Amino acid sequence: QVQLVESGGGLVQAGGFLRPSCAASGVTFRLHAMGWFRQAPGKDREFAAAINWNGDTYYADPVKGRFTISSDNAKNTVYLQMNSLTPEDTAVYYCVARSNGLLSTPRMLPGDYWGLGTQVTVSS
Repeated sequence: QVQLVESGGGLVQAGGFLRPSCAASGVTFRLHAMGWFRQAPGKDREFAAAINWNGDTYYADPVKGRFTISSDNAKNTVYLQMNSLTPEDTAVYYCVARSNGLLSTPRMLPGDYWGLGTQVTVSS
């Protein structure tokens, strides 16, 4: 049974940083890509970043250069280092596990596994 548990969200001022993490169980990192989506109030859930077992990464344009995704395969944990945060980054951030071949697919897919999310709020 796949379980993804996010933590590390919070409230931060614009220009600040956060580093949410996602602890995964029931997921074989060699076979799955891990990633983050986010959903702002009143908006659709959107792709942010993803990483696979080999360390290949993929980022959405709005976060490229500011966010860095990484994984600790021994701990089955994925991190999202978020720097230079702006109020537009305010959202619930969701961890996702999916087939490796879908690393760069920037949309939700039927076979995706999801966590419950962690709230990130950036004040101006």
